[in-house]
Amino acid sequence: MVVPVIAVFDVGKTNKKVFFFDEQYKIVLERSAQFDETIDEDGDPCEDINLLTSWIRDTIDEITKLDKFIIKGVNFSAYGASFVHLDEQGNPLTPIYNYLKPYPQYLHEQFYAKYGGELLVSKETASPVLGNLNSGMQLYRLKYENPKIFNKIKVSLHLPQYLSFLISGKAYTDITSIGCHTGLWDYTANNYHRWVTEEGIEEKLAPINATDFASEIKINGLTRYAGIGLHDSSAALIPFLASFQEPFMLLSTGTWCVSLNPFNQSPLTEAELKKDCLCYISYKGNPVKASRLFAGNEHEQQTKKIAGHFNKTADFYKKLEYNVESLNRLHKKQQGVHTTTQSGDLLASGFESRDLKTFSSAEDAYHQLISDLMKLQTQASKLVLEGTEVKRIFVDGGFSKNPIYMQLLASAFPEMEVFAASVAQATSIGAALAIHKHWNSKALPTNIIDLKFYSASELVL
Repeated sequence: MVVPVIAVFDVGKTNKKVFFFDEQYKIVLERSAQFDETIDEDGDPCEDINLLTSWIRDTIDEITKLDKFIIKGVNFSAYGASFVHLDEQGNPLTPIYNYLKPYPQYLHEQFYAKYGGELLVSKETASPVLGNLNSGMQLYRLKYENPKIFNKIKVSLHLPQYLSFLISGKAYTDITSIGCHTGLWDYTANNYHRWVTEEGIEEKLAPINATDFASEIKINGLTRYAGIGLHDSSAALIPFLASFQEPFMLLSTGTWCVSLNPFNQSPLTEAELKKDCLCYISYKGNPVKASRLFAGNEHEQQTKKIAGHFNKTADFYKKLEYNVESLNRLHKKQQGVHTTTQSGDLLASGFESRDLKTFSSAEDAYHQLISDLMKLQTQASKLVLEGTEVKRIFVDGGFSKNPIYMQLLASAFPEMEVFAASVAQATSIGAALAIHKHWNSKALPTNIIDLKFYSASELVL
């Protein structure tokens, strides 16, 4: 029996995956790959666009020949703040510049002096001032630093839309990609910000199309449907919006830990912007207030240090359970630390300043790391919860499987119902759900998300 499926490519900074979902949204095939980074012309690390392009094309060629499945749809999700600039022939003109690449100070000052200052632009675009993480600023930089290349650009696509372009040959802009801290979108005017037009950037961008749009394509003589791709954080929200009507906050965890509150559409304040709050745009086109931490990245770096110091394997923490005695020992020491910055202006918990020799075990050190991260996470999540009716927090991604993290989160929000949400690849399912009507004739299933409740009962003494 041949199984009808949708293929979803989920491209993260570290892992590149493709999933087959059947009509009940169960995973029936999974492939993954990892690529070494390359460097751009300045020697800064970046995604290898050639490897990624080859992998997408080769994988499509391979999976469409599998006899057990018939691919009825294809869609894409990928990390944001990354542009692919294409020439007249559809070939990339530049590397995919890393969003953590330092931004030239003179261009920063030139831009904000012309357009009314950091605060005004930030409030209008719902984007904190983040240099290359404001992906629109990458185009601005290209225009002034490399005008020859800029003038050759036929179209600039955010990464998810570039992946779609590789399959469909059609260039579109998606609202979830331009709405995520790009500095491109004026939330008050609900259109591109005036600087985008004045600088000649808008003419480099593809037409905006609906996130649930899919174009007909032919593969091996058969008609399939290709979505236009989604920004990963926005895609991860879709299964929850489809499953729950009561107000909730989603804490989407990975390299970034993003608190997304689709039930908070109040304008960003100056204080919130300074604390790395921003707005996303949902796949339905509605603002979603969010706050971000680079906590997954910090967790990865610091667990390596702990493992090295205590001579443990790199994944030692995956075997640890929540240990209230360990937390009580740490609590009695009262070793407070101040938050620091990492990778430029991104906030870190301060754990890096702790002396690992003061911990008696890797378990204690790890509990301290999660405790430090949770103090930061609590502050970040409260920024988007304030003034709303939200009573539930759902956590998906890597930290949802971490009992220490989940228990401390429940203790930090005792007035909330806190759930680890087990969604088989929420980002990928979100991308599949976005074009459900094109590839799937069955009704949306009601069992996409499995929930595990965490109680705040076991508090540190």
